[in-house]
Amino acid sequence: MAERPTGLKANKGIELLTFGTPNGQKASIILEELKEAYGMDYTWQSINIGQNIQKEPWFTKLGPNGRIPVIVDHDKGGFPVMEGLAILTYLTRTYDTDHKFSFTDTLDISRAEQWMAWQHGGLGPMQGQANHFNRFSKEKIPYGMQRYTGETERLVGVLNTALEGKDYLVGNKYSIADIASYSWVNILRFSGVEIDDFPNVKAWADRISARPAVQKGLSIPSKSSFGNDAYAQRLKDDKEFAEQEAAVKQQIKEAKEQYGYKYASP
Repeated sequence: MAERPTGLKANKGIELLTFGTPNGQKASIILEELKEAYGMDYTWQSINIGQNIQKEPWFTKLGPNGRIPVIVDHDKGGFPVMEGLAILTYLTRTYDTDHKFSFTDTLDISRAEQWMAWQHGGLGPMQGQANHFNRFSKEKIPYGMQRYTGETERLVGVLNTALEGKDYLVGNKYSIADIASYSWVNILRFSGVEIDDFPNVKAWADRISARPAVQKGLSIPSKSSFGNDAYAQRLKDDKEFAEQEAAVKQQIKEAKEQYGYKYASP
């Protein structure tokens, strides 16, 4: 068993405090991309959110909101950065000197910021609530299940339209605009949304998943079983799991019917 973190352990470079969630994976993916592109190494520690390590005083001194991820730039006087969107922009602004994952054109910078804000204020929170009501709520609340699953579907529909005829969201170039949403799209099936219903999003996600640095980032601190491919494979391999998932899907379907949900986007 890994030793429980009690503070920072590095004294140079970037130190990442994270866990295997979509928000945490934004940071680990961009760090792996920077490592591959520039040879920029970093240190990471696993912050098990189930043990509330992120609520401990040493952590909240760095990330006052008590959430992962947080990075600390030891080469900038121990400067901490919390929130995935801020981490993506800080790391590329500071270390992506050739703009391989960011932009120089002011309009493209704005376009990227708009899609990152869309994810930060829309897709992430709504899909997170879908996960809560579909998976983790102590009681099944049909209104919450259909409300947040439906809103997640609507938002993925927005993304699907935006990707029509495009490989990536901004400037036809893989960037932090894509990384911001990818980690959430990568667990759509777990959230009760079938990614195959959104072909442009599916092709975009497959394109990003094929990047070696992305796969490495998804494995920090450990590979999640919630990813779309892993989820689909488990459905095939585990009969009991498949039966449990069928029951969850039926509950979502019944919740939608109860409240007259009809898909529409935008």
